[in-house]
Amino acid sequence: MTTTRAATGESPGTATPAAGDARPPARRPGSAPRRLNADLAGVLLGVGLGASVALAITTQPGGSLSAPGGVATFLGSLTGLVGTYLALVMVLLMARVAPVEKVIGQDRLARWHRRLSPWPISLLVAHAVFITIGYAEQAKSGLGKEIGSLLGSYPDVLAATVSLGLMVAVGIASIRAIRRRLRHETWWVLHLYLYLALAFAFAHVLALGPAFVGHPLTQAVWSLVWAATAGLVVVYRFVLPVVRSVRLGLRVVEVRKEGDDIYSVVCTGRRLETLPVDGGQFFIWRFLTRHLWWEGHPYSLSALPAPPYLRLTVRARGDHSRALTGLAPGTRVFVEGPYGAFTRHARRRERALLIAGGIGVTALRALLEDLPRQAVPVVLLRVSRPEDLVFREELALLVEQRGGKLHELVGSRTDLPFDARSLKKLVPDIARRDVFVCGPDGFVEAVTRTASRLGVPNEALHHEAFSLS
Repeated sequence: MTTTRAATGESPGTATPAAGDARPPARRPGSAPRRLNADLAGVLLGVGLGASVALAITTQPGGSLSAPGGVATFLGSLTGLVGTYLALVMVLLMARVAPVEKVIGQDRLARWHRRLSPWPISLLVAHAVFITIGYAEQAKSGLGKEIGSLLGSYPDVLAATVSLGLMVAVGIASIRAIRRRLRHETWWVLHLYLYLALAFAFAHVLALGPAFVGHPLTQAVWSLVWAATAGLVVVYRFVLPVVRSVRLGLRVVEVRKEGDDIYSVVCTGRRLETLPVDGGQFFIWRFLTRHLWWEGHPYSLSALPAPPYLRLTVRARGDHSRALTGLAPGTRVFVEGPYGAFTRHARRRERALLIAGGIGVTALRALLEDLPRQAVPVVLLRVSRPEDLVFREELALLVEQRGGKLHELVGSRTDLPFDARSLKKLVPDIARRDVFVCGPDGFVEAVTRTASRLGVPNEALHHEAFSLS
């Protein structure tokens, strides 16, 4: 079933204050993301990598390569230094540093984090192997004996070995086939051990690394890099979320059923007009109940703040999202964020096409509310069942205010294919629009591929993928 709703001059209804106001939003605090911040961060990380390689090479003692075990020891030093530096970069990618995250987006940073993670772990394993071989050749002893000597006689080697074991365990748990079998909470706790692993590795590097022993300047610089990384993590992952949550004082006021298994959690708080959030962004939510207080999960706002109200909407299929349906009024809420680059600031063209699959309508609804009137948006909602269509009147009113069109595509993939031909028919000028896509991973990948085939350039393609939690 395909339903098209266009601007007709008839108001389909207005949202209640608790559900978010459908009127054009007032100016809010915060500023557009600055690309320079991300570019500068990239340059600094590249310089750091180059400096790490140069440090390992230039501090190698003359003639050491020709000595017994010299080549293996040098390779161990090089892989250890670069591997440790890349591990720090891996942590920084998930530190949620606002000036960078606002430009790149948390989903893209997470993809980079996943792609990078095998490298530091592999390099550090290689470091342990090369160093053991090199030292064994120097001592003219067997590998087994040398391993015992390293663990028992060298300072901080045992701690470094524990550190490496923790990193390998986290890496194995992050393999997609294994990750899918783990609960979100289990995976999150395992990743906390990465911070412990890096703490164990720090003293070992300074105590035994050829680039640091007898080099107080490099020791000071390396210590400063580690301290800065730890400081960014503490500030952006802990201090700022706690300060913001205490200031906002969010509490649950209502849990509202929107569809068959779709629920909105409406919160009330203080000073929400000061919250620098854009439509399409998400928060990490922590509901302070006996069983949920320690679990933080990402959910998008389904409407811009309408002080004193804030609304998120979830599909109750995962363990955490199902638990939210039983929240009692008055439950305190802590938030971390806002995060995400799926916002009006990503636009490159005047007009926009917004496509939502299933529960992806939540972020898309807030994004639509944030678009200017001249966006003349076309909105496509793709669901399998009529009961999955939520916020219909809110969306219709927002589209009407901006002179756009709303298409509701209801049915199975077989009965209602969403291919290039049908997309081109619905949106003939798609190649001249920004395209925002939100929904499950498979849906987002399929739609972005189709849009690319229809001539939409990469810089005009913006997407946010959802998973159940």
